Amino acid sequence: MGEALKIGITGLPGAGKTHALLKVIEMLEADGLKVGGMITEPIVKKGHREGFYVMDWATKERRVFASREIQSKVMVGRYGVDLSALDEVGVNALRYATMNCDAIVIDEVGKMEVESEGFVAAVKEALDADKPLILTLHKKSRNPLLQDIRRRDDVRILEVTQVNRNLLPYKIVKLLKGEML
Repeated sequence: MGEALKIGITGLPGAGKTHALLKVIEMLEADGLKVGGMITEPIVKKGHREGFYVMDWATKERRVFASREIQSKVMVGRYGVDLSALDEVGVNALRYATMNCDAIVIDEVGKMEVESEGFVAAVKEALDADKPLILTLHKKSRNPLLQDIRRRDDVRILEVTQVNRNLLPYKIVKLLKGEML
């Protein structure tokens, strides 16, 4: 079991989980840390969310992994999910970060992502690594992986809200540096 601090950022959709995580990454990289992992980015067309990209933070490679236009056996809401894109970009990014980076980021452990067995395994490996880990979590999902993460003694869950979303990244970086308990 890793000793390094693990932080879960949770909140309602649109609260700013990814925004807070990106600010934390920016601050960690400014301190000279090598950050790796995966980020999901919305695909927005004409002001409407059409799907999501998965991006490898270290290489910046990205692929569409969920879209209204994807026909898939795996549907989450109105999105078809391309698990091969998640596995080839996201899972590889997590495995690379777990082995080679100073800090691991995972955005997001959500309904679409947990459909991939490879993703679930890579998240567990990252959680067990002795490295700082920051991940965003779907707030209400009852998925076993999310429940396991919430129950872990070494994971601190913080909720992002409209009120605290600009200050939360600074709190997270202080926690990671051991400046606050």
